[in-house]
Parts: sequence; C-alpha cells; structure tokens
Amino acid sequence: MSSSMRKIIYGLVFFFLTTFCLAQTPDIFRLEYTLLPENDADVQLSRVKLVINYPITLKDSSSIIIGAEYNRIVYDVERDLSFDKEGFSLLHVLDVNLAYVHKHNAEWRFIGILTPRLASTLTNPLENDDFTLNVTVGGFRDRRKIDKPSRLVLGLTYNSSVNLRIPLPIVYYEKQFHPKWTYVVGVPKTAIRFEPKKKSTIQLEFILDGYFVNLQNNVLLSGTDLASSISSAAALVTLGYQYNFTKEMSVYIYGGHTLFQSSVLRDDDRNDIFTLNDEPSLYFRTGFRIGI
Repeated sequence: MSSSMRKIIYGLVFFFLTTFCLAQTPDIFRLEYTLLPENDADVQLSRVKLVINYPITLKDSSSIIIGAEYNRIVYDVERDLSFDKEGFSLLHVLDVNLAYVHKHNAEWRFIGILTPRLASTLTNPLENDDFTLNVTVGGFRDRRKIDKPSRLVLGLTYNSSVNLRIPLPIVYYEKQFHPKWTYVVGVPKTAIRFEPKKKSTIQLEFILDGYFVNLQNNVLLSGTDLASSISSAAALVTLGYQYNFTKEMSVYIYGGHTLFQSSVLRDDDRNDIFTLNDEPSLYFRTGFRIGI
C-alpha cells in the first residue's frame, strides 16, 4: 500500500473515531480491555480503556457533558529490530470531552464537542507535540416513540492530529426494522444487531480502530531516519454478545479478525518511514459499561 493511501486511511480513521460519541449514547462509565494477539509480524497489541462522563441537565432540557477517555496501549514487537523498541512500547492517549447538547425540539438535538487530546509516550515532561485539538459540530434526530425507532446523525469534524486539515462530514444512521433486529450504517461502525431475549444482544459489526501518538524520545532508525510518532489503523469484522443487567448496565465480549491493519513509524513531516505491522490479526474485546 502506498504512503499516500495510508495517510488517507489514517485520516479517516482518526477523524471518525474522535466523533463516535455523536452517534452513540454516551457512557457514564466504561472499562474495556482489547487484545490483538501476536501475529505473523510478531506483534501483539493490548489496550485498556476507561471512560467517565458526567451529564448536567439545564433548565431548557439541553445538557452539558463533561468527560474523559483514557487509553493505555501496550505495543509489543517480538521480532528483532535494528533500533530500540522501548521508545514506543507503552503509549498513552487521554481525551477530555466538553460537549453542549441543545434540545431543538422533541426529535432534534444539536451538539458541539471540544476535545483536547494528550497522546504521548510520557517518558519525559510534557511537550507541545503531545497535544492536539478536535472540534465537532452536528445534530442528531432521535425517533424512539414509533414502531421502528431510528437515529440519524449529521455533522462536521476537524482533527488537528492528521494530515487532512479540513473539516470532514459525519453521517450515521441506525434503525430498528424489526422488534428484535436493528441495523447501523456509518463510520467507524456498521453493524447488524439481534436481540433474542430482553437482556441479550448479539451483534455483527464492521469497525475502524486506530491511534496516533507522539514519541517523546525519537527513535533513530538505520541511516539518518528519525521517527517522532507512531500511527496505527485497522479495519475489523467482529461478532459479539452483550448481557444487559438493566437498560443502562451491561457486560460484553467480542471476537473477530482484521481485514486491514497497518502500524508505522513517522518522521516530523508525518511521512511513513518504517512499517512495524501490516499482517492480519485476531481481535478480542470485553468490557463493562453504564450508559445514560
């Protein structure tokens, strides 16, 4: 795959991942563990995610949501490399989300989200390259009190951490077309959901996942190439089961496989200078969540 094509894919992944909360009901609390076991590139990745949000309802039924999402990523390369692997073995990504949701009428709400992000190895004191800013504006229409409930999301998002320095559109649509069946069309997730029982949900999904992290200690590769950041993007198909203790509280487990995966080291101009992983991998995710 060419470098230009990788940049486009990375850009799309990071833009839409940072705006997933537009299309989803925010979680008050979520704790999640993800594992991509060692593959043919001798690479294993694991991630622990913690999400906390606090909604504040205003007098006009609008709301403010203050929250944070922390990801701790362990990137383990088992094969021998000609440079030090320790500089990117442990990665940290922290988002602080500040959202305002305006209730326009019974169906439509408009939302603005400001997300300062810290993405770094945190091996040294904080520096400017550790920080980026994401901005999202949009609206969503909820139709829940009908025979076939649906949700439509439209918006624009801007992410300062990627090469596509223009706002990109957001389109997401979810519809319950049968009492036990729902489909989702959008990015970063397209899915089909089946609820065989009141407390059980089975879901087949196509999702995008990825990250971009600043390397505080630049990695010197062979020659004069110097890596200052690491990027990863993946497209996956997963099948999962969710058990709902209540309408808001649930546990879930998913398993699947990557359709596309690429992790690269980048220089200061964000050019790909070394591919760490472009081999397929298994995928497992499990967690506990409390929704709003």
